[in-house]
Amino acid sequence: MATAKKAPAKKAPAKKAAAAKKPAAKKSAPAKKAAVKKVAAKKAAPAKKVAAKKPAAKKRTPNAAFMKALTPSAALAAVVGSAPLPRTEVISKLWAYIKKNKLQDAVNKRMINADAKLKEIFGKMQVSMFEMAGIIGKHLK
Repeated sequence: MATAKKAPAKKAPAKKAAAAKKPAAKKSAPAKKAAVKKVAAKKAAPAKKVAAKKPAAKKRTPNAAFMKALTPSAALAAVVGSAPLPRTEVISKLWAYIKKNKLQDAVNKRMINADAKLKEIFGKMQVSMFEMAGIIGKHLK
């Protein structure tokens, strides 16, 4: 009788092991396909990144038209000075004047409120910062 009791004990673990192996076998086939796709995708991605990398570009040089010294008109000279300046410096000095005198609109920061000196340049009481460069161009020669 002792041997009869051991036999059923051996069968129960065997059934559990067989049951555990069957679902694992079903899952392994799709898992292998997914793993193969992931490996293929990982191998392809670095190849594209390496091909997309460009050699070091040469240093950018400033445009000569922006660096050319221009003489401001009398109205603009009252704000930025009468010495010939490049266009970039004129805009920088004009912004320094605007910030110093707090002429930027408090509600809409894109708008500049003109004082007496700037009204001569702009021709109106309020100007957008985007149209300011075009207006300044008319006062430079």
